Amino acid sequence: MQVIGLCRFSYPAIGGFQVKHETTEDRIGFLYNKERLMVRFQLFETIALPCLRAQTDQQFDLIVVIGDSLPKHHADRLRDLCADIPQIRIHAEPPRRQREVMKEVLNAARRDPSQPCIQFRHDDDDAVSVDFVERLRQTVIDCPGLVDRNPTVAIDFNRGFIAEVDASGMSAAATMKPYNVAALGMYMQGGSAKTIMNFAHNKLNQFMPTVTITDAPMWLRTHNQYNDSRQSGAHVVDVTPVTPELAGEIAARFAIEPDHIRRVFSAL
Repeated sequence: MQVIGLCRFSYPAIGGFQVKHETTEDRIGFLYNKERLMVRFQLFETIALPCLRAQTDQQFDLIVVIGDSLPKHHADRLRDLCADIPQIRIHAEPPRRQREVMKEVLNAARRDPSQPCIQFRHDDDDAVSVDFVERLRQTVIDCPGLVDRNPTVAIDFNRGFIAEVDASGMSAAATMKPYNVAALGMYMQGGSAKTIMNFAHNKLNQFMPTVTITDAPMWLRTHNQYNDSRQSGAHVVDVTPVTPELAGEIAARFAIEPDHIRRVFSAL
């Protein structure tokens, strides 16, 4: 069963952001701001990519969507960071309506649309557990009656960490929250043109059966000054510097290394 992930990397969509801009040019200027992109690259390198590189089930595809206006030196840097992860394909698009673009990209990535698939979203500043793909696939196998009788089924791993990272390393807090973008997947029957982008991630349970699994932390979400979803008075989570024991757990589950974070965030 094909597993397909989708990641936006500073794609200047029309819509799809909580931060509002008057024009597409204004949005491009915001997204491609030098300081903002520096932080996005730091988070992508230290948080979002290591867990993909270390997946226990390597049979997945990930499409990273960028704007066709992303300056060449940034696009080249992105390709260099992803070069050793063969599952990743970088796809450039002009500014268009976000959900329509993403639905097209996901459906085009299906090697055989007549067969079922599993899809997930992967934000460029979040991580999933290294066994995420394996457990997505196993959950579908564990629920044969449910997936046979429903065109779509959501799979939600609701336990994880909120984290902040900088040149000093990582601070984090364990938490549990349903229907985050990270570690949330969706099964589609063969022949269906629906995608995970047809639905708001926090409303999936209003449109389909969902399976919740809560036995282990499966996602790590970073809070930073450029979180689009945190620009309107979002709840502040108290985090504390990770202990050596917690750093070891995070490294084992997400392939995130504090020394790597310190080195990347300290670089000029």
